[in-house]
Amino acid sequence: MFDGSAARKLDPAQAPPRLQLAGASVSVEAVGAMDDPTDRQELQALVRRANERSFGAGVGHEVHPNWLAVLSDGLGHRPRGLVARTADGDLVGWMPLAEVRSRLFGKHLSSLPYLNRAGLIAEGDDARDALLDAAVEQSDRLDARQLLVRFDGDAPQHPAWTDLRQGKPRLLLDLPTDAGSLWDLLPAKVRNQIRKGRRQPLEFRFGGVELLDGFYEVFAKNMRDLGTPVYGRRLFSSILEHFEDEAELVCVSMRGQAVGGALLIHDRWSGARLSQVPSASCLRETNPLSVNMAMYWRLLERSLERGARAFDFGRSTAGSGPYRFKRQWGAEPSTTTWASVARKGGEQDLRPDGLKHRRRVQAWKKLPLLVTRKIGPAIVRGVP
Repeated sequence: MFDGSAARKLDPAQAPPRLQLAGASVSVEAVGAMDDPTDRQELQALVRRANERSFGAGVGHEVHPNWLAVLSDGLGHRPRGLVARTADGDLVGWMPLAEVRSRLFGKHLSSLPYLNRAGLIAEGDDARDALLDAAVEQSDRLDARQLLVRFDGDAPQHPAWTDLRQGKPRLLLDLPTDAGSLWDLLPAKVRNQIRKGRRQPLEFRFGGVELLDGFYEVFAKNMRDLGTPVYGRRLFSSILEHFEDEAELVCVSMRGQAVGGALLIHDRWSGARLSQVPSASCLRETNPLSVNMAMYWRLLERSLERGARAFDFGRSTAGSGPYRFKRQWGAEPSTTTWASVARKGGEQDLRPDGLKHRRRVQAWKKLPLLVTRKIGPAIVRGVP
């Protein structure tokens, strides 16, 4: 398991000072990873209270402190969490942050890499504003090129924001209580594609690290074909280790060969009863056989079996092929905002999908798979 001893308390010279808001008794402290069991119980209670007041999927699993351990173990990022407390010591806010360093992209402070959202959780405007102020100051002290915060919904107002992006909504599907009811809600075209996929000799296996080879073989090839550097195996093994009761892999095989795979996370922690699929792939040559449709139907069935009431398909560019794929299941778009404070360089220079990187995507698609699996993880770990 993760040993957070090196990250529990930041170097006082690097940590932001405790902030005292005028007219309010809220202070913020940099704690790195949240390791104390009492603090974790307080945070879970804070998140669950927020979900009881919300509608839809609510506050996400992404603010779970274990994600900082995952990013440290799996990508080598340094945890830099921020905690907001009242003068009486009550926990009223938490902002998970990771320091990302890369020769290609420079130094960044992000909440959080790999995930579609994280942002912060706060009870009241004072706590929220104090956390944002502390995050901006932290990025200044670290001399980061950029502070990037992924919010669910609109970003709270802050004078430091230099860019707000909302072009990639999350696609969320409200789930009924059973698979039969969900089947009846699907369009006829989707049901026919699922039937076609299920007529293939497919085997679905759910499990942990024992399925990582099959999952990663498909995932790495698909990322290469998309022109995207692939995450290393260590990221996925770390997720399975730190969320052993909530994360699982599915491996889809046909005639003994892995043809599809996905990572599923079932949120038991926040009370939101949400399942999500952060990473999923099928071999392109199986598209005419509708293997991807059969796999996603099995993911939805599995989520229902695990008690989910909503399914998060992840973010996609509005109007794109992946966006249309997710919409056909009945998923509805939900706004996400990536808010950033650019301290060095222009916004386009800081974006991995900016114009200066597009030629690299085309070149990447032509590289041998062995090469992309070797050098891809070192590149993508630096993407904030």
